[in-house]
Parts: sequence; structure tokens; C-alpha cells
Amino acid sequence: MVSRKAKRIADLSEALLERRVLHLKDAALLLNVSEMTVRRDVAENPGQFGYLGGHIVPAIDTESDVPYELAKAADSHAVAKQEACARAAKYIRPDETIFIDCGTTLLSLIDYVPEDYSITAVCYALNVAEKLTRRANINVVMLGGLYYPSSASFSGASGLETLNHLGINTAFISAAGVDLNRGASCAHFHEAPVKRKAISLAQKSFLVVDSSKFGKVRPAFFAPIEAFQSIITEQGETNFADAHDKVRVQMSGS
Repeated sequence: MVSRKAKRIADLSEALLERRVLHLKDAALLLNVSEMTVRRDVAENPGQFGYLGGHIVPAIDTESDVPYELAKAADSHAVAKQEACARAAKYIRPDETIFIDCGTTLLSLIDYVPEDYSITAVCYALNVAEKLTRRANINVVMLGGLYYPSSASFSGASGLETLNHLGINTAFISAAGVDLNRGASCAHFHEAPVKRKAISLAQKSFLVVDSSKFGKVRPAFFAPIEAFQSIITEQGETNFADAHDKVRVQMSGS
């Protein structure tokens, strides 16, 4: 006879095969047990499950099953991305809340958060959340929504609503294309609403990219250049502070 615990594990595994990712609360409702019980089941079965920012995923997702696009991006211009993050890190302040965009560019930013800084970080991508949760001095807020494997990120009404209830001091935004006339754009349409919302709510927003992104336009436009306090690359920083406040007000009303 199969034990109740074994049945829970089997049911959770089956659910993850279908959905790929489950919020802790949804898993508890599905299994008809407490969230504490689900946490314990996940912790006792590291070979099957991983727990990232309030979400349960197959263990392989936290190790090697990274979406191809994300894995390819991680290797592209890696040193330049690290240098851009090193420059951007000076805008992180203790006891503040920051927003970290999805993708691979801003992963290195986490490495530059001083150990003696207690901060809160808001994110919506699994790779970002996984790295943030390794840091004891960082509180993590993971936005929900529908999961998109192409960028290992979430997007949807629930995540945007969560942002409405957060006070964000600084948003660090990435882009796949930067055109000085057209603005900042990304490859995936589901990312654009989250980026726009974070920019409109944050006191300051910085576009952090490597210089290879300049002159490129991607399908999903999300902000004009003037929406950012500055653009930070491995080569330096270009300031747009004078126009920033005006554009931010316009975006918050759109």
C-alpha cells in the first residue's frame, strides 16, 4: 500500500511534469496539505524538487536544464556584463529595495552587493531568484504569473499587482537592444510589461547593458532612453537625469 507521503511526492512530480513550476500555495492546495508539509517534502527530496523564491520546480531546473536561449546568452559578452554590473553596483544602498531584471546581464550584480548590506531584491526570473537566495543578507520577493521557459521568467497580472504594493528605490533593467532614437527593447513580449511597471514605480532606474546591444532594435519596445537615470555599460555611464523624472511620470500614467 502506498503511503500518503509517497502519493504526495508522486502527485507533485506529476503536476510539475505538466506545469513545470508551482507556487508553494498552489502545491499545498493541490495536495490538500499545509505549506509547511510541502516545504518538508521538497527539502527531503532534493533529487526531485528544487525550491526557488516561493516556487517549486523540478530539481534539474536548478542545475542543468537551463533554457537554450538563456544558456547561450550567459556565455555572450560575459566579461563585459560583469564590468557593467560592477559599475552599476555603486547605486545599491543598505536597507533599500532594488528590482533586478531577468536574463543573464544582471546576474553578476548580485555578487557586488556588500555582505554587510541588508537589502530587499525584487525579481521575476528563476536564475536571478536562485542566486539571490544564496545570500543571507538579501530578502527576496519573487513575482508570479505565467512561466515562460524561453527566459525562465514569470509575467502576468499577479506579478504586476504585487509590484503595486512594493516600494522600489532602484530598478536595474536589462535590454537586448538599445537604440538612441527608438529606445530600449527586448526579445520577448512577456517581459515588457514587467519592465515598464518596475521603471514607472522605482525612484531611480538604470539601464545596464554591454555595449554590443547598441544600435540593435528587438521586437518588444518597453521604454525610451530618457526613462532611465543613466545607461551603464562596461565602458562607462551616460547620464539622462535631466529628462528622467518627466518621462517616469508619463510612464506611470500610461
